[in-house]
Amino acid sequence: MSTVSSTSPRRYLALWFPFLPADRHRRASPVSPAQAEAPLILVEKVANALRIAAVDRLGLSLGLTPGLTLADARARIPHLVAADMDRAADAALLARLADWCDRYTPLVAVEEPDGLVLDITGCAHFFAGEENLRRAVMEGLARSGLTVRGSVAGTPQAAGALARFGRKTLGRHDIVPPGEEEMAVRPLPAAALGVSPEVLLALTRAGLKTVGDLADRPSAPLAARFGADLPARLARILGREDVGISPRRPLPPCLVERRFAEPVAREEDIVAALAGLARRAGGILAERGEGGRRFEAAFFRADGRVTRLAVATGRPTRDAAVVMRLFRERLAALADPLDPGFGFDLLRLAVTVCEPLGESQTSLDGRTVEDEEVAALVDRLGARFGPAAVLRPAFVDTHIPERAVRMVPAASLDDSTTPACGWSAGRLDDPPARPVHLFDPPQPIEALAEVPDGPPLRFRWRRVLHEITRAEGPERIAPEWWRDEAGEEPTRDYYRVEDTAGRRFWVFRRGLFGEAPAPRWFLHGVFA
Repeated sequence: MSTVSSTSPRRYLALWFPFLPADRHRRASPVSPAQAEAPLILVEKVANALRIAAVDRLGLSLGLTPGLTLADARARIPHLVAADMDRAADAALLARLADWCDRYTPLVAVEEPDGLVLDITGCAHFFAGEENLRRAVMEGLARSGLTVRGSVAGTPQAAGALARFGRKTLGRHDIVPPGEEEMAVRPLPAAALGVSPEVLLALTRAGLKTVGDLADRPSAPLAARFGADLPARLARILGREDVGISPRRPLPPCLVERRFAEPVAREEDIVAALAGLARRAGGILAERGEGGRRFEAAFFRADGRVTRLAVATGRPTRDAAVVMRLFRERLAALADPLDPGFGFDLLRLAVTVCEPLGESQTSLDGRTVEDEEVAALVDRLGARFGPAAVLRPAFVDTHIPERAVRMVPAASLDDSTTPACGWSAGRLDDPPARPVHLFDPPQPIEALAEVPDGPPLRFRWRRVLHEITRAEGPERIAPEWWRDEAGEEPTRDYYRVEDTAGRRFWVFRRGLFGEAPAPRWFLHGVFA
């Protein structure tokens, strides 16, 4: 994909599916020839009455409109076909159509309930111009049994308004040259602005029926009478202001793709093409001094279906061999093998997360080699079993011992689990401050202390008596007062103790002398 200069004028292709629910139902539910020639309506219950929510082209031409009751519709056209409205299925179809449109541009926005907007800036030259690009999109959707209208303009609002309301002038304004949006949208009705029904009614009563009527008025009086949102909408539809779109998938930092003249179905050919893309992506990352942490491959089938596979690495990498090893593991671990259908006609590789990566020395430093081998092992296990199945301990900023460590995915992209202050190595002959093993939960013990608030003289754990020869403490740990349950948690006094056999334990007294309930003793950990 090419890089678009920030000074290039933005171009948008808006698509409108006026009969999306009816088209979806006809595609999903085979009908008899007689039913195919009858109007189709989709109904839903509104205020205890079944009312039309959507119609097909034939039903609209016969005067059936949304809001009409089913009884009235049948009285007018007895032979109509009625089905239940399924908004979730319509939204799912719109999402699949957005996936299909990804083959033309990675920037696709969903305009629910029946529209899409594609940012085609810098993409038209791949198809020999905007007209050929628009025609390819429209013809591909029409072959799928969908009714669609499309228009290209310099703002998404202008393109969308022309697609939805420019039916009489669409032949002349299906592609609006840059800077000519105002001339194209002036004949459109005021409803093309997308304002609320209340504002639209007020505009109609004021005699402002078209976009041109509003464009001839000063902005300040319009804002004072109809709200500040109206001038902003007017500026966007006239092409004077471009706020862009919110694509369903953000543009990745690095994106490479390969289009096939003929669909490819053999997995060996697909893997070979993916390896070529990995090498291209690695070259781009090397020029930037970066490496990828997350790679996503998108396989576009000729019939419109899109399959996406993603792999993540524990460290930034631009080595194509490493990336391909992970993708091979991912493909081998699929419950359902990659189904090419009639073949893939487009393959795309996106590096969705990048980080700085300098040159590293690995041949003379054994520790560096070991770290990289561990990272490679984590990546392979994550690709085969899933990232959530490979865990590592991570530090938590808390003084409560059992909460100081939690398990996170080993290939986690979040480095915030590393303490910002670092860890002090200390002296080699210093005893460790914390045990190598913690019991969760702490083990209750029977302890006897010389004084109520002193260390234990002996304790019994698992029916074995331990006589204490040395003790160090107390280390008082108070509850975290900001937690809701902190008021119910007593203060702890910890001791490091050693018995006559040289075994070292970490014990604590839960609660203080004189408090209720009475203090109890627990064993929290053992030292090596």
